[in-house]
Amino acid sequence: MDKNSECCSTHLVDGDGTFNVAGIDKFMKEVRLAECGLSYAVVSILGPQSSGKSTLLNHLFGTNFREMDAFKGRSQTTKGIWLARCAGIEPCTLIMDLEGTDGRERGEDDTAFEKQSALFALAVSDIVLINMWCHDIGREQAANKPLLKTVFQVMMRLFSPRKTTLMFVIRDKTRTPLENLEPVLREDVQKIWDSVPKPQAHKETPLSEFFNVEVVALSSYEEKEEQFREQVASLRQRFFHSIAPGGLAGDRRGVVPASGFSFSAQQIWKVIKENKDLDLPAHKVMVATVRCEEIANEKIGSFVANEDWCQIDEAVQNHPVPGFGKKLSTILDSCLIEYDMEATFFDEGVRSAKRRQLEEKLLQLVQPAYQSMLGHIRAGTLDKFKDAFDKALNGGEGFSVAARSCAELFVIHFDEACADAIIQQANWDSSKVREKLRRDIDAHVAAVRAAKLSELTTLYEKKLNEALLGPMEALLDGAGDDTWQAIRKLLRRETESSVSGFSAALSSFDMDEETISKMLASLKDYARGVVESKAKEEAGRVLIRMKDRFVTLFSHDSDSLPRVWTGKEDIRAITKMARSASLKLLSVMAAIRLDDNDDNIEKTLAIALIETKSGAVTNKSITSDDPLASSSWEEVPSSKTLITPVQCKSLWRQFKAETEYTVTQAISAQEANKRNNNWLPPPWAIVALVVLGFNEFMTLLRNPLYLGIIFVAFLLVKALWVQLDISGEFRNGALPGLLSLSTKFLPTVMNLLKRLAEEGQKPATNEPQRNHPSSSSSFQGGAYNNSNLSSSASSTIISSENGTEYSSPSKHEKVI
Repeated sequence: MDKNSECCSTHLVDGDGTFNVAGIDKFMKEVRLAECGLSYAVVSILGPQSSGKSTLLNHLFGTNFREMDAFKGRSQTTKGIWLARCAGIEPCTLIMDLEGTDGRERGEDDTAFEKQSALFALAVSDIVLINMWCHDIGREQAANKPLLKTVFQVMMRLFSPRKTTLMFVIRDKTRTPLENLEPVLREDVQKIWDSVPKPQAHKETPLSEFFNVEVVALSSYEEKEEQFREQVASLRQRFFHSIAPGGLAGDRRGVVPASGFSFSAQQIWKVIKENKDLDLPAHKVMVATVRCEEIANEKIGSFVANEDWCQIDEAVQNHPVPGFGKKLSTILDSCLIEYDMEATFFDEGVRSAKRRQLEEKLLQLVQPAYQSMLGHIRAGTLDKFKDAFDKALNGGEGFSVAARSCAELFVIHFDEACADAIIQQANWDSSKVREKLRRDIDAHVAAVRAAKLSELTTLYEKKLNEALLGPMEALLDGAGDDTWQAIRKLLRRETESSVSGFSAALSSFDMDEETISKMLASLKDYARGVVESKAKEEAGRVLIRMKDRFVTLFSHDSDSLPRVWTGKEDIRAITKMARSASLKLLSVMAAIRLDDNDDNIEKTLAIALIETKSGAVTNKSITSDDPLASSSWEEVPSSKTLITPVQCKSLWRQFKAETEYTVTQAISAQEANKRNNNWLPPPWAIVALVVLGFNEFMTLLRNPLYLGIIFVAFLLVKALWVQLDISGEFRNGALPGLLSLSTKFLPTVMNLLKRLAEEGQKPATNEPQRNHPSSSSSFQGGAYNNSNLSSSASSTIISSENGTEYSSPSKHEKVI
């Protein structure tokens, strides 16, 4: 339906208080109100001037009341009382738009019309909308409370009671939920009702007998127009069938028929105009409240837009601002002075209260920046403390002294910086930030202390590792009767040295005796743990060390020279000696002996593994009589056991199996050496040679020339033996030896003959003037040379008591 076709209006009462009789009559005819009977409703609105009453009515009921043009300034728009019919709502609903209260045009003292129009609205309306600002809730001189109080009093004196619905419309609703605002409003209305003097007949009459109180809230029209329109549209639905049971005006009483509405309205206005004593107490306070709040809001907006404040607020987000407190105090002081100048003519109580509220709001705006400033001061002070603390420690200053002096110095610096950031108008305390700084400093000191203590502990643990591991490995490698005694002495000496140094280093940390004792005990335990760990590590390699010790003692003599098995050595005794030494190593490694307690591990191992017949030990299984048939040693706790008795037996069996080959090789070498050194034939062969060769022997005695020939032949054979290395060739077997000699025999004979020829020519060269010797002399010289040749050849033979080794001459020195 077209808005203009159904909506019509009239100026019911002009600004001078003149009732427009002709206008209302014409209006009734146009809307055909007389035809409605009792089926109509009257809605009016009360509220301050320029509070958006007409705008609300136009959006809510589709009327065409004149609205204020915000771009032309805030001024009076509605004068007197206007009446219009709502468009599109059944039953017929009449809307009255009243002139706003607290108007500048009427002035402070001319408030009679405001009172009269309000009383008229309550008298003729079924529903009265009270337009109010959200921020006025809870204030004594706001929200038209004085007006309502006066209206209640006059209405009860002038009119018979009727049921009216009071709907409080909260404008520009904030984030405060409506559920929290509504109880406050209802409580205020009830207080007003209770404070109003009542006739005797209505002394105990409750408020609900005369009024129904409703509360709604709307968003800001200027800032949230779409949301405002949606909320208004929802509210509009409540005015449909408003006079029906359950509607907004469903329980109204004393309704005038529609045909007599004009006359009734005229009479009510007449009575109200004639009541000269009607007054609104505290109206001046109400005006002061509204106006002072407007001024305060303007100052808040001015402060927010202040360029200096914006620069400070932006800068303080990133870094501290020098002169922060003084600059902000100046800006705030300027805003408050301007407020005082503009609000100087208003009620002093209201002005002071609004000034305090303005100051609180300004400080609320400034407080985040102030907190940011304190945060920058705290962070900067903490960074400077860290640098100064590190320099003090690097300079050799004691930890506790450096921490205490630096902390005190920089807390003083923090207090000085906070004094520069103080805002004069605020009484804020920086103690919480100061306490946080102290906690941060203490936390940093604790972290550095922990790091330094960790470094010290690591340093002394490293020193203990270096001082214990190497010597201990050497001691265990040469395990003997006093090995663990030496280890205990080493552990005691190094532990005492480290604990002494560690204790001196801890003295600068200002710790309690209990903590220092725990740390020193921990270092001692660490040293003991290093020894035990190394002992366990070496115990895992005991079999290798046993074999190495056995091979070393078995293969070398007392002078540490390699043994040459000539047949004279007692291999059984040497083997027993080497095995005993290896068993000593096993007994030393079987348990940790840091507590200087005696045990019988070595004796038990010797009885079970050495003194028992080897055959019996080898073939004997573990029985109840076996001293090694156990998983623990007597008088040795399991925590100190490195190798159990059963493991010792298993290790010894494996040790013997892996060293058996070495003993076998030695025995074989000894027997081979004996065979190589025995060149004589058996005795029976010698006797046979003597008996059978007696005639040949006598022949040699009768002819000495044979002896010379045999001697020369012996020398030649001896030279061939040496040159061909016959014994060495046959070491690899008979067949390879024969093959090798067959290839070397002829070249060797040729070389010998060549050398003999060269030796025979030397006398002729050296003595060319001498006469040639006789044949007998030549023979003797030849024999002499042959003797030298044989001696030279024989010089390459190396003999010893332990055996014979042969070496062949070089390629160019076959014969010397």
